[in-house]
Amino acid sequence: MKIDKTLKAASLTPKIRRLWEASAPKIDSIETTCQPGSGSPVFTVRGRYTARGWTEWTQGFQYGSALLQFDATGDRKYLAMGREMTVKVMASHVSHVGVHDHGFNNVSTYGNLWRLMKEGRIGYNGHECDFYELALKISGAVQAARWRNTADGTGYIYSFNGPQSLFVDTIRSCRALAMSHMLGHVLMGERDARISLLGRLIEHAGNTARWNVYYGEGRDAYDIRGRTCHEALFNVNDGNFRAPSTQQGYSPFSTWTRGLAWAMLGFAEQLEFLQRIPDAELKPFGGRRPVQAMMLKAATATCDFYIEHATATDGIPYWDTGAPGLAEMEGWQDRPADPYNEHEPVDSSAAAIAAQGLLRLGRQLKEGHGQDARARKEGQRYFQAGLTVANTLFDEPYLSMDPKHQGLILHSVYHRPNGWDYIARGQRVPNGESSMWGDYHARELALYLQRIIDGGTYYTFFGSED
Repeated sequence: MKIDKTLKAASLTPKIRRLWEASAPKIDSIETTCQPGSGSPVFTVRGRYTARGWTEWTQGFQYGSALLQFDATGDRKYLAMGREMTVKVMASHVSHVGVHDHGFNNVSTYGNLWRLMKEGRIGYNGHECDFYELALKISGAVQAARWRNTADGTGYIYSFNGPQSLFVDTIRSCRALAMSHMLGHVLMGERDARISLLGRLIEHAGNTARWNVYYGEGRDAYDIRGRTCHEALFNVNDGNFRAPSTQQGYSPFSTWTRGLAWAMLGFAEQLEFLQRIPDAELKPFGGRRPVQAMMLKAATATCDFYIEHATATDGIPYWDTGAPGLAEMEGWQDRPADPYNEHEPVDSSAAAIAAQGLLRLGRQLKEGHGQDARARKEGQRYFQAGLTVANTLFDEPYLSMDPKHQGLILHSVYHRPNGWDYIARGQRVPNGESSMWGDYHARELALYLQRIIDGGTYYTFFGSED
């Protein structure tokens, strides 16, 4: 990536304003065509959102997008839409025992509503706030109950593939455990055992950092610092790690860039969450220093890999760093990404997620108390990299201004190995389509930057301290 070191957050204001103007009618259109009961919208085909029967992991992004639209613009129509549909549709996601996606579905809906109320953006109602908190408490506990122990006595939240499977994605979904713990909840086990949700979050993060992230320490022949594998496989009989794997990437030994992005953002925002947690609560899990060091090591490694190995000059990645068609695109890292090339698709959704991770990590390092000059310099580098990605993403050919296209951010990829992504006539690879997670995270990225530009309350999933 060629980082624009002169770019200022405020210079993105016109693009952010234009994004919200394009966003509103797309939310309206999706609400009309994607009714409850017809399957959650996942990705577009010929510009129209369609469902895909795998898991219903994107519904929270649909209604969460309306809440972000309200947050950014003050248009109460979208508050009403997000609030109504959260109450009407999202309850089954709160108690869903079969997925690892609680942070995606429930923190994007109940969590956003709770945050808006705590920030004073919507009027405080005690019973309504209790309702949101109850949903968040249960969601975090249900997610934490999807647990498998490892050979060293720790454990992880296993994916919908089964108890052998640790997905890199789930680090971002751990925000559900964070919220539930912060609200004072625990998971109750056999014989009334009180299981700490903070403890499970830390153990899951530790195993993700250990098995899904590489550090150039000779783990295998493809150990490059900062790369990730989508899935870590364990022997369920004895808890030992067996092998890296992937579901949506090209190979266990290459890097699926959306999985990389989930790690970048997941670890960065959990580092922010740790600042909210008192030392006494971290002491049973080794104390603040080792927990923070583990997360910071993973966050910096993955962000460095994204900058140095995963993207074109404009900060947009192709879908997998080992995708075979890249060999036909000599010098692809030395020029802007080309979504219309004949060999491999880009993944704009990975860029939307990664940009926020770069910005959050960068802010912590450059503004954190007690940071040395080197850390502040690295923080500025990450922050500028995040701005560079956002500057590309919030403009053509990625921002869709076409009112007939329901997607907000074009050139997203869902599942390349399964061939689920639409390829238009005359094209050789998927392009021109959008995903619900890509659009949601672009909106979240825009809101994050807007709050910084306007000097508003710093945007986190766990709300302000006031």
